[in-house]
Amino acid sequence: MCSIIGYYGDGSAAPILVRGLKRMEYRGYDSVGVATKDQQEILVKKGVGKVSDVNNMLHLDTLPGHIGIGHTRWATHGNVTDVNAHPHPSSSGKIAIVHNGIIENYSELKADLEKRGYQFKSQTDSEVIANLLQFNFDELLDIKKSMMKTTSQLKGHYAFVAMFESGTLAAAKYHEPLIIGIGKNGYFLSSDVLGFIEKTDDVIYLDNGEFVILDRLGLQIFNFDGNPVKHQVTKVSKEFADVYKGDYAHFTLKEISEQPDTIVRAGESSRDAVSNATEFIRHARNIYITGSGTSYNAALVAKYLWQKYAKIKTEPIISSELFFSPDAIEPNSILIAISQSGESADVLEAVNIAKKSNAKILSIVNILTSSLAQESALVMGMNCGPEIGVAATKSFTAQLSIIYKITEKLCDGCIKLDERKISDAVSRILADHTKIKEIAKELREIKDIYILGRAVHYPIASESALKLKELTYIHAEGIPGGELKHGPLALMDSSVYVIIINPNDHTYSDTLTSAREIKARGAKIIGISDKSSDVYDFWIEIPAIDDAFYPLIEIIPIQLLAYYCAVEKNTDPDYPRNLAKSVTVK
Repeated sequence: MCSIIGYYGDGSAAPILVRGLKRMEYRGYDSVGVATKDQQEILVKKGVGKVSDVNNMLHLDTLPGHIGIGHTRWATHGNVTDVNAHPHPSSSGKIAIVHNGIIENYSELKADLEKRGYQFKSQTDSEVIANLLQFNFDELLDIKKSMMKTTSQLKGHYAFVAMFESGTLAAAKYHEPLIIGIGKNGYFLSSDVLGFIEKTDDVIYLDNGEFVILDRLGLQIFNFDGNPVKHQVTKVSKEFADVYKGDYAHFTLKEISEQPDTIVRAGESSRDAVSNATEFIRHARNIYITGSGTSYNAALVAKYLWQKYAKIKTEPIISSELFFSPDAIEPNSILIAISQSGESADVLEAVNIAKKSNAKILSIVNILTSSLAQESALVMGMNCGPEIGVAATKSFTAQLSIIYKITEKLCDGCIKLDERKISDAVSRILADHTKIKEIAKELREIKDIYILGRAVHYPIASESALKLKELTYIHAEGIPGGELKHGPLALMDSSVYVIIINPNDHTYSDTLTSAREIKARGAKIIGISDKSSDVYDFWIEIPAIDDAFYPLIEIIPIQLLAYYCAVEKNTDPDYPRNLAKSVTVK
């Protein structure tokens, strides 16, 4: 959940580290810190807050030295405090580390180190790495051997970068992302290519169980047994350099506004994979589809579309739940894994469980070099570019676009996906935000919002509720239309707003009937529809399109509504509290 970065080169380290951390802040923004090596001393500055705020206060980017490490935190162990912020020095101050992940056996390691006289200042599991590495180095007097011994003692999923007083950097990867950037005048170690893409597009993707040493001899890579490892240098797409807001107030609004293009581009780079996936699905005995959050809602849409149009049954599984029922995956099945980052811990664990049943893994992912992509037999790329806003927007419609392309092939063209028509419809919604802004003002003080949808529109109701929760902190709940009288109707009164997802398709009349029942209890109705009705207190008009494709456009006004509600409530839509973009820890 955190971002880590290291730099070893000829340039001034601190400004490079701070700029890289700003670009990776979507991974965590509770606190930030930088450490550099100057002469024979490790200097550390860190504090609570976003990168720009802490840098303005503490001047992180003025630390001297050409070697350094940095970190933005999403808290797992310990409160959000200055002392819990990274980097963490060892007891002696001769080593400092930054860490992403969770050390499962930190309590036992900490107790043992405390008995040996090592002191701990923070509540984090991460500080154990610094002191354990210091203990091993003091005993072995060799960085390579110390890294081997330390990694053999750590349990959990982690990536860390350590800076030694001598000026050497060492880093290890185990089930958390860690990428090497190779520049003309230096090396980078980072959770994400965004950390250094301005400086170089030459990268090495480490495998699990490998560690790196950077010193005067250059770059050395070893496996955890100490054997040298060779890797190919890979060029990454320069599109990842384009992470600026431009004229937009927030990344979230920029990314919502990019959807007329990203819906068209989705899957373009992997058309053969989409065709091959279709063949695998057609001949599979059992098909499972997994994801977390937004990606799970996309899986629910896939279930409905494939059942309705291709007569193919699919079982969606929330990724985090598969651990508790691993026998749910029948041998020799297909698991389709959906993830924007490809680094979600829950999704990767679901993949590992499925592989134990000899399931074939197909993935829908935005980052084609991610851990999920590497674990997959087939990869379908979203191709929607970097998504910095924590709340998924364009990645959701890119996922849906690929699902529709698969659906079209599965049913031999019984639906005709015209991405340009969909793109034009989305552009029409995005052309005028006036009414949505007005509704956002109405919702500023509201405590509860319910979103109602039937059939394929129910997953969109769930996704809408998720967007409102993430961005506005309003309690929001998606409700299947037919379940209204089985409990949720008791919640309806004059203090409640209900969003009705109600395009003019076969669900229209039944959903309108539900809206009238809700309004009779005093609730206010917001209609998302291409057809007006007197039951709506507020009507957000969407264009009329072929019935099958409404999910691709009906989510857009609710993304905008969630965004403008966040602005009205003076919350940061790019960085919602307590959340991070890529959930790389369980």
